[in-house]
Amino acid sequence: MIRTAFVLAVAVFATTAAAQTPLERGKYLMSSIVACGNCHTQNTPQGPMPGMELAGGTKFDENFGISYAPNITPDPETGIGKWTDAQIIAAIREGKRPDGSIIGPPMPIELYRDMSDDDVKAIVAYLHSVKPVVNKVAKAEYKVPLPPSYGPPVTTVAAVPRTDLAKYGAYLAGPAGHCIECHSKPDARGVPDFKNEIGAGGVSFNGPWGISYAPNITPTGIGKWSDDDIKKAITTGVRPDGTRLKPPMAYGYYKNISAEDLNALVAYLRTLPPK
Repeated sequence: MIRTAFVLAVAVFATTAAAQTPLERGKYLMSSIVACGNCHTQNTPQGPMPGMELAGGTKFDENFGISYAPNITPDPETGIGKWTDAQIIAAIREGKRPDGSIIGPPMPIELYRDMSDDDVKAIVAYLHSVKPVVNKVAKAEYKVPLPPSYGPPVTTVAAVPRTDLAKYGAYLAGPAGHCIECHSKPDARGVPDFKNEIGAGGVSFNGPWGISYAPNITPTGIGKWSDDDIKKAITTGVRPDGTRLKPPMAYGYYKNISAEDLNALVAYLRTLPPK
């Protein structure tokens, strides 16, 4: 009986997911786990700046230099309104603009390279639906050289089966939501060490809230937390003891993550080696 109910639940979920249009999928991703607006929409103490969704301008002053989140609304002059779908996808997955220049940090291109074809197309569909906003953003001033490329052109990336919770959770925490970008200690080059330090935390962030540190999300850090504790921390920023986590975690977006995707994220976190 239990097995039958589980099979039916998976079937219903798969049918619902398949029924989504690209725009519906893109809206869900952008309002939840992908959360591009966490960087590309300027924030105020009251929340995202009204009327400026994805219009860019957020400043990042880090070890790599100073950069500003670009305007990714369909405005043709200050945004990406003149870019083709293929050019937008190349920018997301390959870090390459239509003029051939390379997109620098903090854009997590290394992870986005493995974003599935369906999801990257869904995000493009959503970007086309956003209100164009005229907002010219300053150019980045990097202290470090950018790579000539992030690798060969990305061709086809298949969707990850949602029936494998841990594997799909790894996809959500990596190529989709880039959680491991912030929660993995960097190596000597300053690049997140996904091989040896994945989920170990410790990366610092300096913002209007002060200095915050990405916590350890391996079993060493959250091993005693229940599944519900982890979900609450992700979606509300509240630890089991009632204390609050600081930004830049995108709690305002993560509160919209579906129950199925939260289950997958927790399943994946349970597989991480203790650090």
